[in-house]
Amino acid sequence: MSLERRKLEALTARNLTLYIYEVLPSTNQTLWELIKAGIKPGIVIAAQQTAGRGQRGHQWYSAIGGLYLSYALAPNIPVSQSFQLTLCAAWGIANALKTLGIPVQLKWLNDLVIDGRKLGGILTETKVNQGIITQAVVGVGINWINPVPETGINLSSFIDTIPSLEMLAAVTIQGIERGINEPVANLIPAYEQLLINMGQSVTFGDRTGVIIGITNTCCLRLQIEDCSEIHLKPGSISLGYR
Repeated sequence: MSLERRKLEALTARNLTLYIYEVLPSTNQTLWELIKAGIKPGIVIAAQQTAGRGQRGHQWYSAIGGLYLSYALAPNIPVSQSFQLTLCAAWGIANALKTLGIPVQLKWLNDLVIDGRKLGGILTETKVNQGIITQAVVGVGINWINPVPETGINLSSFIDTIPSLEMLAAVTIQGIERGINEPVANLIPAYEQLLINMGQSVTFGDRTGVIIGITNTCCLRLQIEDCSEIHLKPGSISLGYR
C-alpha cells in the first residue's frame, strides 16, 4: 500500500516537497538524513516503518495501513519552547480531524485519542545551535486501517469519513501547518478543551494533585491538597491509559 503523489497534491491544492517510500526504518531518521545531505527538506511518508520511534525511546508499532509521516521545520525558536512544537502539531491535527466529524481528543502531551484509546502519536526531534532550535522534524503516526493493540484504535473501525491514506495525509499536513502557525498562547485554551486528562488525579512523588491545565511551556498544571499549584515538565510523568 503506497500513496499516490498526484492525489495527495490535489487534496492539498499545491505542490509539496514529498519523499514517499514503501518501507523505511523510520521517517524521522530518513528526513534527518536528507537534511544532513543538503537535500531540500520537506515531508517524508512511508507505508510501513520497521524501527519507528515513540516518546522516551519506545518503539512505535508501524504496520502497513497506518500513516507514518515526518515534516521538516526551521522554527528558529529558543530551546525552552521545544515542547510547543509538539503541542501545536497535536492540536492542529486533532482540530483538522474534528472538522471531519471525528471526535479526537488529546492526551498530554503528544497523543491523539478516540474513546480513551490511542489513535496516534507525535515525536518531535530538534537540532539546537547556541540555544536556538534551527531545525526540527515532527514525526506523526496515525492508525488508519492497520491492526492495533488493545489500548489502540484505528480510524476504519470507528468511522469511514477518511476513505484513503492520501486524504489522511493531507488532513494531517494541513493540521500541522495550521497548528505551528498559531501563537501558542492562543492555542492553550483550545488544547485544554480537548485534553482528556483534565480533572484527573495524579500522584507525583509524595504528592497528589488534580490536573487543571497546562502552561505556555507545556508543563502540566497540578492543584495539590493545600490548593497550591505545581508544574510538571513533559516526560517527568507518564499518565498512561486507563
